[in-house]
Amino acid sequence: MKITLYSIEVMWRSLACFWLFILSAMTSPWLFAQSVKILYTNDIESVFDPLPAYWRDDMSAIGGMAKLASLMQRERQGDVPVFLFDAGDMFTGALSKKTGGTLVFDLYGQMGYDAVNLGNHEFEYGWQQLVRVLPRATYPVLNANIVYEGGAAFGRPYALIEKAGVRVAVIGLMGIDAFQNTMMPANRKGLAIQPLQSSAQSWIDLVRAEVDLVVLLTHQGRTAPMQTNKENDLEVQRGIEEELELAGAVQGVDLLIAGHTDHGLVVPVQHPETGTWIVQTYGQGMHLGVLELERDARGPWQLRNAALKPVNADLLPDDPGVAALIGTARRQFPELQEVVGSLTAHVVRRYYHESTMGNLVADALKSAAGTEIGMITPGALRSDLAAGPVTREAVLNVFPFIDRVTRLEVSGRVLRSVIEQGLRRDYGLPNFSGVSLTAALGPPPEATLLEIWVNGQPLDDHANYSLATGSFTATGGEGYEQLPAHIEVQLDLSVADAIAQYINERSPLAVPPPDRQRVFSSTSDLPGDP
Repeated sequence: MKITLYSIEVMWRSLACFWLFILSAMTSPWLFAQSVKILYTNDIESVFDPLPAYWRDDMSAIGGMAKLASLMQRERQGDVPVFLFDAGDMFTGALSKKTGGTLVFDLYGQMGYDAVNLGNHEFEYGWQQLVRVLPRATYPVLNANIVYEGGAAFGRPYALIEKAGVRVAVIGLMGIDAFQNTMMPANRKGLAIQPLQSSAQSWIDLVRAEVDLVVLLTHQGRTAPMQTNKENDLEVQRGIEEELELAGAVQGVDLLIAGHTDHGLVVPVQHPETGTWIVQTYGQGMHLGVLELERDARGPWQLRNAALKPVNADLLPDDPGVAALIGTARRQFPELQEVVGSLTAHVVRRYYHESTMGNLVADALKSAAGTEIGMITPGALRSDLAAGPVTREAVLNVFPFIDRVTRLEVSGRVLRSVIEQGLRRDYGLPNFSGVSLTAALGPPPEATLLEIWVNGQPLDDHANYSLATGSFTATGGEGYEQLPAHIEVQLDLSVADAIAQYINERSPLAVPPPDRQRVFSSTSDLPGDP
């Protein structure tokens, strides 16, 4: 091959053009454009099966972990790197308790979570049991602000995760109130909690320069209302004040995935000063959060797309791996599948109103204790019941606690104080059996009690009445400090067993209608008033 001056010139010109192209590309924003998809959940709380979607007209059932896993797999399709995170509250319910939490950690591994946060329910069996089952997790389980009383860190504070060139730092945090007021003291004895802001900032400062994205997983704020249809009831939605406060107080956070309040955000909220995006679902695995972010080399992350996608159990198939794990666990505990009876209709909870579930449980307590009155607070009711056969597992999911049926002898004056306190709805509106009332209620805690009847007779402040409730409430739980002095006897019968027994003896049980509390928005709305 003959080399001429012309060919050398052509070669050098070609090389120059090539390097000019490379240099131009390297400084062009489009070459450095980054996209990422983040899937998120919170407060699934071991809701393994679909729930009756009685408030929706586009599906008959919603959620279920095998259905949720299938939706996750669909969202993973494509070329964009996908991360999956959970903000805490994975444990609770009968099957989780029977397995000591091992089933739940196995399920989250099967579903492909990249990192999860500790919620208050993960301490439901005591922190010692949590430590025992943590090694089962094939993914980081995070918390940066719970410590042993000696000061040593209890959990892993953060994780660094990289996919397709996008590096993410994930930090887990627990709220002070969630730690102190929603965990039984015995389950956290030996542990302490540190402030969220300072804990978060110290770890953010450590990792910010190494990563493209910083994500906080938080579990804080007011406890979620025990009401399945919270997505279409604005009255019970908690707000995101604590999340906004934290997002404005810490620097260097791109995304905050929240839990504990179950305040679903259909549209993510961006803090106006720090630019941090805040997201959260309604919990119980009924929706999958999907967030798509993008940026160029010199800019902040921008929101490209976001959605809370309902887990339509009518259309989604079961993920075989998740379904197999749940099925295997149930076969290990066949006693949970015992059918205790049947219901003629769905029995559901409401947090600020009388409910069919509240009335059923209050009736069961009254029947079990042989009292004039039964009482249950809505925070104790953790699940709904579907029409048809009812298994022991389903009953234990409604009331997963160890409370015993407790009988009290109270004066009419004390009973009146209990009812008035309940109407303030500090912990939701209690339901009663054997009591009917009329009240005018404004926004919590505004309440005026107008009339009370006990089994058809006006309340007598000077008479004595027998009352049945769970042992937590009877011993002063949820602020009922007037009750412990009036305990007569604690029965050797759990509240869950009392519910199962009541359904069994009356099967098929007709659902008690919510017609015991006549409530008006103000005294001017009362019948007969001008």
